[in-house]
Amino acid sequence: MIYLGIVEDEPLVLENLLRFFSVQPDVKVVLTSTSVEQFLQEVSTISQIDILLLDINLPGMSGLEGIRHIKADFPDLNIIMLTASDDADHIFKALCAGAVSYISKRSNLQTIREAVFTVHNGGAFMSPGIARKVIDYFAPKKQDPDNLLTPRQEQIVQGLVDGLSYKLIADKYLISLETVRDHIKKIYKKLEVNSKAEVIKKKIDGKI
Repeated sequence: MIYLGIVEDEPLVLENLLRFFSVQPDVKVVLTSTSVEQFLQEVSTISQIDILLLDINLPGMSGLEGIRHIKADFPDLNIIMLTASDDADHIFKALCAGAVSYISKRSNLQTIREAVFTVHNGGAFMSPGIARKVIDYFAPKKQDPDNLLTPRQEQIVQGLVDGLSYKLIADKYLISLETVRDHIKKIYKKLEVNSKAEVIKKKIDGKI
């Protein structure tokens, strides 16, 4: 038996979830709340809860903020975010805070049931559209060609890493000192830094 809690402030959504899960033989809804505050007050009255369906946009404390408070009291509780928000930043923050799954309210009830059982069996679940947003969030960002260093600028950066002065860099690559200084200004702008030390750090960290 899966003991399920629901924190949802939209009456129609809550009613549909209750009606659906009430006929599932392996699921028992043990607590419903319309806010995180209400959930934290009432959860002590029940003996067991395994999974919580938690909305983000709630009156009072948001679901995102609520995860931290809920996990502090119930570290083993599996939290599934069930929300209309598919903002990548919200998804990332929810997962970092301790949610194990993130699905859209637009998902059909069978999909929500699948998510509950998947999580109960030790897995994680995301709606396909949300999973794509998570993948896109972590995917390497395409670089603007205008912000890429030219081969000459890469040489100058390497000169800085090697500890060469502007004069020695100019001599090494047979260019003028003013040309080196002009390139340095452009390098600072492209890398969004303000010092030679920051350029060197980016190079050493593999960010160039």
